[in-house]
Amino acid sequence: MTNKALVVEGGAMRGIFASGVLDAFLEQNYKPYNFVIGVSAGASNLLGYLSNAPHRSYQVITELATDKRFFNRTRFARGGDLVDVKWLIEESNQRFPLDEDALYQIPMYAAVTNIETGNADYFQLKPCNLENVLEATTALPIAYRTTPCFSGGCYTDGGVADSIPVKEAYRRGARDITVVLSQPLNYQMRPTRAPWLMKRLLSRYPTVAESMLVRADNYNQSLDFIRHPPQDATIRVIAPPDEFAVKRLTMNKAVLEQGYQMGVEAGKQHIASRQGNHGLDDQNCHFCL
Repeated sequence: MTNKALVVEGGAMRGIFASGVLDAFLEQNYKPYNFVIGVSAGASNLLGYLSNAPHRSYQVITELATDKRFFNRTRFARGGDLVDVKWLIEESNQRFPLDEDALYQIPMYAAVTNIETGNADYFQLKPCNLENVLEATTALPIAYRTTPCFSGGCYTDGGVADSIPVKEAYRRGARDITVVLSQPLNYQMRPTRAPWLMKRLLSRYPTVAESMLVRADNYNQSLDFIRHPPQDATIRVIAPPDEFAVKRLTMNKAVLEQGYQMGVEAGKQHIASRQGNHGLDDQNCHFCL
């Protein structure tokens, strides 16, 4: 039997699209995967999906991530965090408790960036490390001044080293991979415009700075892997439409709602295509919904 994996990209508030996709999956109890991998907001989205909590991710994004206790420019200007990741995790778990009996039925991995090597590490989420791993995978460099340390290492946002861990899913044996992106299919990441500034801002962590400088190359290589997978693998993509207007720090709830509904529709279309309701099958539906 072919191993199936689900990979969910991050993207901060752009994760509202994936929350809609996964809610559409939950509505039809669609969980055909042997394991899942998430990055940053993608990992947070997967918690709601795996724990059978529809609308959890939507509420976390639209109610908590828009709260000034999480995102606060004044606090950042005074030397604090622009985004308080730890508060968001703790508040989310308190207001929207996870069903841990359901959560761990499908193995979930989260990508983090090791600040010593600048490379990606992948942790399987377990009761003993859940909050630590979630904090690390969402610890945006510069914006979150705390450096999460556990299991003998210190980490920052997984999107620095591996924004779309589709190659890791393949390395772990998946040959039928579904990827939920937070950018339209035609997106290509551009290199950092001011490398000197990145090195200065991350002078305490030179390997992380180096990873940030090659992030665009790594991201675009992941897209190329998706478009041209190995012969023994099938990769399907669910991506926002071109008119998706949510940005990384969008706080407008009307725009977020629109992005969520786009995700719901895309999730429904994906299931319909997998069930052959649109006349599509494995032969004529590669790199598509």
